[in-house]
Amino acid sequence: MAPALPPVNTAETFPAKTSVAIIGAGIVGLSAALTLAERGVPVVVLEKGRVGAEQSSRNLGWVRKMGRAAPDVPMSLAADRLWAEMPERIGVDVGYRQTGIMYLARTEAEMDMHRQWLKTVEQLPLDSRLLSNRAIGDLVPGGKGGKGDWAGGIYTPSDGRAEPTLAPSAIANAAIAKGAVIVENCAVRTLATAGGRVSGVVTERGEIRCEEALLAGGLWSRKFLGNLGISLPTLPLISSVIRTEPMDGPTEIAVGGPDFSFRKRHDGGYTITQRGALGAPLMLDHLLIGLRYLPMLRGQRGLLRIRLGRDFVNDFRLPRRWGAKGPSPFEHVRTMDPDADAAINAEAMRNITAAWPAFSNAVIAEVWAGMMDITPDSLPVMGAAPKLPGLTLATGFSGHGFGTGPAAGALAADLVTGAPPIVDPAPYRLERFS
Repeated sequence: MAPALPPVNTAETFPAKTSVAIIGAGIVGLSAALTLAERGVPVVVLEKGRVGAEQSSRNLGWVRKMGRAAPDVPMSLAADRLWAEMPERIGVDVGYRQTGIMYLARTEAEMDMHRQWLKTVEQLPLDSRLLSNRAIGDLVPGGKGGKGDWAGGIYTPSDGRAEPTLAPSAIANAAIAKGAVIVENCAVRTLATAGGRVSGVVTERGEIRCEEALLAGGLWSRKFLGNLGISLPTLPLISSVIRTEPMDGPTEIAVGGPDFSFRKRHDGGYTITQRGALGAPLMLDHLLIGLRYLPMLRGQRGLLRIRLGRDFVNDFRLPRRWGAKGPSPFEHVRTMDPDADAAINAEAMRNITAAWPAFSNAVIAEVWAGMMDITPDSLPVMGAAPKLPGLTLATGFSGHGFGTGPAAGALAADLVTGAPPIVDPAPYRLERFS
């Protein structure tokens, strides 16, 4: 079951030409469209399903710098500023609050990981700090620690949250008001080229001529690029999520334990997950490129819940090569809507209740799942596509693209137009995997 989303006043038809065509109406593509529209650049966003209906509305809503690789922190810092400016910029409160984020550790080995991360970012302007068990109790009262008291934790007061069910639609409507065109239920099948560079996008409804194309297709980007002969190493993982009814909880701080997480929502409820478990539906790509992920998975043996079933069959049936006349995989699956894993969600509730008994009173209002595209180093891929001038990539955000979405969209707009980049894009180049 997918979370409900506000309506977007999308277009029924699209122009024959535009300056920039954006493939994908998730938060990154929408933020890029908003930035371009504000700059007076004609832009069309094409979405195979509905605006924000996949990763962008199904995530946890965390806006964080903590735990990110050092090269990724500047983007997160830029995102903080842009999230704070969002109400004035789009005229809607999308729930952004700097309420802080805390990670908890049960063992000294887990604390060592936090200490090591702090060393990697010590030259960056962050307010992250280590916490003792007592400090955790002072900040988030009423806890029992679950399987023994905490070894400690790490806390970043300037991290925060925003609402995934509000932000994509609000950003889309603001972009439309400023001149962007957004078309739903219109899959882009492939690109048209002329003189060795992109000259248009070929959709299921016809071609739109463009000067530049931006691929912000999330987990579908690997298939789109593969059809063009470009290898993008991403694999799908599934996060199962719980939403509670409004309740009295322990804190406004978002808290991530080894095997649970929770954060307060704008509606007074909580978003809860089993932070130590992700679904890994076995697909053909896992067999093709899975070895690239072994370094990332060392020491996280229990993280993945691998399953072989209808996901493999359904994925195998999708075409891996197709032409402009289609149909493409994007017309077969308009919205990726995986089932929430009931066992993982049950673990989340047991673990969170053991740590903070207040959650024993939680009433579950809704559950859902979201599928993420993960790169081997968990950094996104942003920059010019190799050997295809006119195509820019903004994809592979590895489950944390919502938090950096406004800055990633701004960077994508900079890259497409040749403007000075909001942050250095060098860490995100696709060529790092070659």
